[in-house]
Amino acid sequence: MKIAVLGTGQVGNALASKLIQLGHQVMMGSRTSNNEKALFFLSKHASNAKIGTFAEAAAFGEIVFNCTAGSHSLEALKRASEENLNGKILVDVANPLDYSHGLPPTLTIDNTTSLGEEIQRTFPKVKVVKALNTLWCELMVDPGMLNGGDHDIFICGDDDDAKKQVMGLLTSFGWKETNMIDLGHIAKARGTEMYIALWLSIFSSTNNSKFNIKVVR
Repeated sequence: MKIAVLGTGQVGNALASKLIQLGHQVMMGSRTSNNEKALFFLSKHASNAKIGTFAEAAAFGEIVFNCTAGSHSLEALKRASEENLNGKILVDVANPLDYSHGLPPTLTIDNTTSLGEEIQRTFPKVKVVKALNTLWCELMVDPGMLNGGDHDIFICGDDDDAKKQVMGLLTSFGWKETNMIDLGHIAKARGTEMYIALWLSIFSSTNNSKFNIKVVR
């Protein structure tokens, strides 16, 4: 499958590398076609890897992962172009964090809306699925490194078929269906994005990012 990964940070690199490992063709997108981090990614993955602008990557991908900084995601997706995104599944992994006032960061969007909702509202013909934004990027792609993979992730979005396709892809990462909790419509992204405040508090107190939630029923 052709997959676009927008963003060159740790999250984008982890997801793009895993997708290539699984045999997918991946194009990493950034503001420019010669982004330094993207070039380094390309040097590590000569096979099945491409780099380009946000627009070039979005046009390339059958599925698009948004791994850009959440406070700039809407701008990045507008650069990707609505015509390149329409009709496609967009997996939104970003959290709208604002570091302008120092640490800990606050949210640029919260309570009455979410980044996931704002993306869906801005791009109504895109099938937005919020997922993977509640844990460390290495756990996203290798859940088995913690508790034998028995911990949970949350998914939400307005298109049920799109969520099923994303869940199928996440199964290839090692996630079990029983550990993927469908919260419902995209408005549920408010909760998963606001959880990042607790995640950051736990990380700050333990100096360890290798943790996650397990919902015990």
